[in-house]
Amino acid sequence: MTTSSLGRRLLNCAVVSATILSMVGVQTGAAFAQTGHGDRGNDARTRTPIKHVIVIIGENRSFDHIFATYKPKTAGETVWNLLSKGIVQADGAPGPNYGLAIQKQATDFEKFEMSPPSTAYSVLPPAVVGGSATPIGCAAIGVSNTASCDSAANEAAVAKIEYGLEPGDLKYLLTGGVYGLTKRQPDPRINYAGHDASHLPPGPFQITSATHPYDAYDASPVHRLFQMWQQLDCDVSHATKANPSGCLADLFPWVETTVGAGSNGAAPPANFTDLSTGEGGTSMGFYNVQQGDAPYLNYLAQTYTMSDNYHQAAVGGTTANHIMLGYADEIFFSNGKGAPTTPPNNPVNPQAPGTPVAGFNSALSEVENPNPQPGTNNFYIQDGYGGGSGSPAATPPRANYGGGSYVNCADPSQPGVDAVRDYLRKLSPKMRANCEAGHYYIVNNYNPGYFGDGSNAYADTNPNNYVYTVPPSGVRSIGDELSEANISWGYFGGMWNNYLNDKYQTGAGLAYCSVCNWAQFSTSIMANPQARRQHIHDTADFYAALKTGDLPAVSYVKPDGMVDGHPSYSKLDLFEGFVKKIVDGVKANPALWNDTAILITIDEGGGYWDSGYVQPVDFFGDGTRTPMIVVSKYTMGGHVNHTYTDHVSTLKFIEANWRLRPLTNRSRDNLPNPAVGANVYVPTNSPAIGDMMDMFRFRDESGGADRR
Repeated sequence: MTTSSLGRRLLNCAVVSATILSMVGVQTGAAFAQTGHGDRGNDARTRTPIKHVIVIIGENRSFDHIFATYKPKTAGETVWNLLSKGIVQADGAPGPNYGLAIQKQATDFEKFEMSPPSTAYSVLPPAVVGGSATPIGCAAIGVSNTASCDSAANEAAVAKIEYGLEPGDLKYLLTGGVYGLTKRQPDPRINYAGHDASHLPPGPFQITSATHPYDAYDASPVHRLFQMWQQLDCDVSHATKANPSGCLADLFPWVETTVGAGSNGAAPPANFTDLSTGEGGTSMGFYNVQQGDAPYLNYLAQTYTMSDNYHQAAVGGTTANHIMLGYADEIFFSNGKGAPTTPPNNPVNPQAPGTPVAGFNSALSEVENPNPQPGTNNFYIQDGYGGGSGSPAATPPRANYGGGSYVNCADPSQPGVDAVRDYLRKLSPKMRANCEAGHYYIVNNYNPGYFGDGSNAYADTNPNNYVYTVPPSGVRSIGDELSEANISWGYFGGMWNNYLNDKYQTGAGLAYCSVCNWAQFSTSIMANPQARRQHIHDTADFYAALKTGDLPAVSYVKPDGMVDGHPSYSKLDLFEGFVKKIVDGVKANPALWNDTAILITIDEGGGYWDSGYVQPVDFFGDGTRTPMIVVSKYTMGGHVNHTYTDHVSTLKFIEANWRLRPLTNRSRDNLPNPAVGANVYVPTNSPAIGDMMDMFRFRDESGGADRR
């Protein structure tokens, strides 16, 4: 995906432009110190010893993608992953049960199907080259056309731009580029079990080898709502007692290679092949912690508590899952004053998408239509991040077009909707779609309705603005709930201060992720100057607060695009460095360490395959497992927790800890904690998600034994 296709200022976790070169230097947070975090009256009135919760959210990695070969160090602990299931061996090679992970190719020529007819691949679609040619840190300091530019001088230079890493990790900003390799072609670095990138076995493969180091950029798989439902291959005819959802998760590469990240209504490229979407079999790649990959995350899992049953809350990508983190629900297209209305939904000419169809003044088509274009196998009619420049001033033949990312999931006549609803309805027990009539929910990546200065981003017609934007939302968030309860909170986004100086992100501050900030969609927060100043800050402010201990009760911390770990433009070792700086900072402050829980997760699996159970909770998900590690003095020991949880569980933990009620009468925090039978991974009272209290060991009220 190119910068123009995603918008100049949309860091939708798909690209960081080379215009980061003009990024201004680090700004520390004087505004933070002056404004505080809101009323602290009830900060200490908690159910547990935890008085500070820090939620760190990385980007786009599934549980098995990172922890495929993880083995608990503590006797009696078990984990569900590729190694324990015998799908792979400790050295990453195919195991005796590799057949459990075989992927399939399917046919879908007429109408979107969640579980189309399929047959097994004999060879996986090629693993392709992708990611930053020049390392993002090199580009940021003006060095180009190189796979590495690491030197002491360059580390000092990049330290003036990126403040989310400790000095020893700065080198990873300057290494691992794919310069010299041809993108969208088989990756010559891949060598798995004696197979090159074009002849891989039809299941998971280890990314790393002697020719492909852990510290390397790679391609990014598709991660959108209808694509992921299809990848999961869910059908009640597949359901068993062990897998009551009937999701086989065996169509991941097929969806990658047939539609990828979406068409925006344009016709497929000529001579379409498995390489055309630029993804190939990327989704099946995994790291090997037993061979040294992901060393810091592996250390944290071995030392504290990790879940092997934590899930992205929405099938799809960044916006939908960050919204779930903040609202326990999805928000919808409105008139900007809370009333639902219909988004632009114009026809698109596949042969000339940038020119509106005769009789229409726009080619914006923001409603999803995953039915295949005539004559194609699964190349969706309307789905994508939005074509064209995104500028409100764009004109034919380069007008903005497509952008399908809203779904009226209460209406079974809408394209793709009935397939999901029918599946949910046939389950036992049947699942509610939880969709309200006339509501078009945002399910993929769009910009928030407000700029950082509180101005309305949806209504702004400046040529530098971006049209693929959600109108301001009135849905109640965790921020509203905490403020009403006089509990302090903050959202800390990397490069926020730079973004405030360049709200259109034409250059400086491009690495700030606006689509990740759930608070930035909210009218009650963003239209209130005092609330903005109190609650939204830069990560530079967070680091300063760690030293003084002046943290709010609840902190959401989002790295900037250089270090968030998203494949293609970032790397997992950079996210590890970001996490390490925070964990070290908390532990260096004894008072904070005594009462803090750090919840480390990743927004979504990023389209990477995962072998875990997926519980259908409603129309929006759940999706694949993602990592969740809880770092606290109350989680020491390397425990692996098996309770079914998703992103809303972080919100449920906050509510349980401060004795708060659910956000609304329809939000997912109303769901009960799971009850389990013989299979501890599958709730018997579905839909159910845990509140994460059992990931801790607290003394009971009588002062007796520890409890989880």
